[in-house]
Amino acid sequence: MRRAFTLIELLVVIAIIAILAAILFPVFSQAKEAAKKTKALSQMKQLGTSLFIYAADSDDYLVPASLRDGTANNPIIWTQGLFPYVKNTEIFVAPDAPGSTFAVDWNGRRNQSIGYSDATGVDPLSLAVPGAAAPGTEGFRSAANFSSAEETARTGLIVTTPNTAITTEKERGYVFNPYNGARPTTADPAADYTNGLPLIADVNLVKQAGIVPQPVSGCTAVATQPGFFNCTTLAAGALKPVYARYGRTGRNDGSTPVVFADSHAKSLTANALNTFGKVIWRFR
Repeated sequence: MRRAFTLIELLVVIAIIAILAAILFPVFSQAKEAAKKTKALSQMKQLGTSLFIYAADSDDYLVPASLRDGTANNPIIWTQGLFPYVKNTEIFVAPDAPGSTFAVDWNGRRNQSIGYSDATGVDPLSLAVPGAAAPGTEGFRSAANFSSAEETARTGLIVTTPNTAITTEKERGYVFNPYNGARPTTADPAADYTNGLPLIADVNLVKQAGIVPQPVSGCTAVATQPGFFNCTTLAAGALKPVYARYGRTGRNDGSTPVVFADSHAKSLTANALNTFGKVIWRFR
């Protein structure tokens, strides 16, 4: 006759299962996060290759982030220009970006979760001057080419960005703006400009405070969180941040893959990207 399990034996088994679950669930979670990060990097590599092919077909000019014609018409955005070289809308959507969709045109720009540099934008009415562009600059009078980026292996062009499907909210995920963040203050103003940053964090800075290098006009210190700054009151054009969404902790340990102007891609943490001069964002 078989003996039934005693209550103590059942409790021991349950305890062992609980211990195993506590050990394995974080491992599974980390593996899932690593898979998303790997997929995102793979997508970025494909976008980098497509950028290079586009430029080869366009006399070395980069696809503009936004192409305005000097009228009230909606600009043509980079996804429209680059899609014929990619032919897969999923490549433009970051893994782990809930609700994100491919930006078919200007009207879908908010919900794009992979963003391209506003430094490539073209606007015949722009007053921006290369080497002295102000925060919020969305383009220059001429298109950017590879000669604009003197150090192509360090010039960042594409990252992951926050997205939204709600038209009244301030995410503009189709781009990031390299002129909206802080820059160093040394005795070399030209180098300070080149080494300036976008707004970068592993949180969505459009909606919450994060660790952001200062000074940034309009960002205010959070009294209860030393080192954190709230930039949510800024206008949409003054935000356009980089969102290092993979492995995010809220303290800039999260990473984003970055496509560089020589077409290679690499994953970097928000902490690394917030180092002045680590990546050249303001290449004109």
